[in-house]
Amino acid sequence: MTTEQLYKIYLKNPQICTDTRKITASCLFFALKGDNFDGNKFAQQAIESGAAYAIIDDTEYALNDRFIVVQNVLETLQDLARLHRKQLKIPVIGITGSNGKTTTKELIRSVLSQQFNTFATEGNLNNHIGVPLSILSITSDCEIAIIEMGANHQREIAFLCSISQPSHGMITNIGKAHLEGFGGIEGVRIGKGELYEFLYKSAGIVFLNNDDQILSSMAQERGLANTVGYGTGAKNFVAARLKNSSPCLSIDWNLSGEPKHTAFSNLPGNYNFDNICAAICIGGYFNLSPDKINKGIHLYKPLNNRSQLLETQNNTIICDYYNANPSSMVVALDNLNATDAKSKVLILADMFELGDESANEHRLILEKALLTKAQRRIFVGEEFYKLRGIEDAEFYRNTLEALEALHQDAVKQSTILLKGSRGMKLESLLNIL
Repeated sequence: MTTEQLYKIYLKNPQICTDTRKITASCLFFALKGDNFDGNKFAQQAIESGAAYAIIDDTEYALNDRFIVVQNVLETLQDLARLHRKQLKIPVIGITGSNGKTTTKELIRSVLSQQFNTFATEGNLNNHIGVPLSILSITSDCEIAIIEMGANHQREIAFLCSISQPSHGMITNIGKAHLEGFGGIEGVRIGKGELYEFLYKSAGIVFLNNDDQILSSMAQERGLANTVGYGTGAKNFVAARLKNSSPCLSIDWNLSGEPKHTAFSNLPGNYNFDNICAAICIGGYFNLSPDKINKGIHLYKPLNNRSQLLETQNNTIICDYYNANPSSMVVALDNLNATDAKSKVLILADMFELGDESANEHRLILEKALLTKAQRRIFVGEEFYKLRGIEDAEFYRNTLEALEALHQDAVKQSTILLKGSRGMKLESLLNIL
């Protein structure tokens, strides 16, 4: 079956599913394979659960004409998304970067939704499977779409651009994330820059943080002409300054010399200044009124343990443990240092996917943490544990050991930074905090 023929079936059954536990009536089930599973084995179950068709790549499981056999299920899913994208005559904003992708995406969604029927990537569906699923979720009544693109090696962003075909795009920043896969910080710069490469070749629009020297130089190197700038400089399309940062950020801003406006957010941390400015810039570019832009900024409340403030009976917790890398650790520590609180505690856990740089990067973060104003410094995980033996610091191999220690010596009446890679499961400490 050709992609065009399958697309006709998709238009009649526009719901895609890859998990038999989430089958919806008349959906298309794509039998994807993984290291430890073969979706073909669940195709019959998907049909019995209500799927209209099952797309498989193993003829053994083709029981009747509701089982559509293709050469490769994943490639078929990606090709179907490419074809669907070609039919969409709407702006598609591509977002990538080392840190802040999801927060920025959600801020932009909140702003644009004040005027447009807006689609945005759900959760972290930002890889070679998630991006095509996202594209195929865009319906005909959608007026604008925001597609988040993640990567941990070079050429991945270029591939995701080939599927999502962004007409507009932005890179949040270049930082020390996924160093193992990218081959170092220069590899990150090259990999994330693939979005700029695509937009240059397609004459797309780039939203550019002119305060970021790395991004500015990357744009200049590629000769990007269609840029819309934001930052603290008066010549930007959006000129902004931080008005207040405690407990959450408020920002004074204006468009191209127009009167000043103030956006009040629900986001702590000065590192979110750029993310908010990006959303303001994109809202302004698409001609939203200042009132709608400010409303969109104010309505967004962080979830999923990204820059999320949590008040417990005993403490105020900065929940920022959805993920972690050296760059995000540094700005989180800077934010804690600047936070106005009588008692501060930091609980940092290991960072993953750093390859040969792991030991050195953990040591650098430890050194910075020791200079951070805090009454207690707790480090969790094998990488940090290798650095134990330092005064004014506690080291635990895992979260279970840290939990036992916190039971013995509880933290109370403090502001706590809780940050580490997702796999460290720092949420298990919340009940004691």
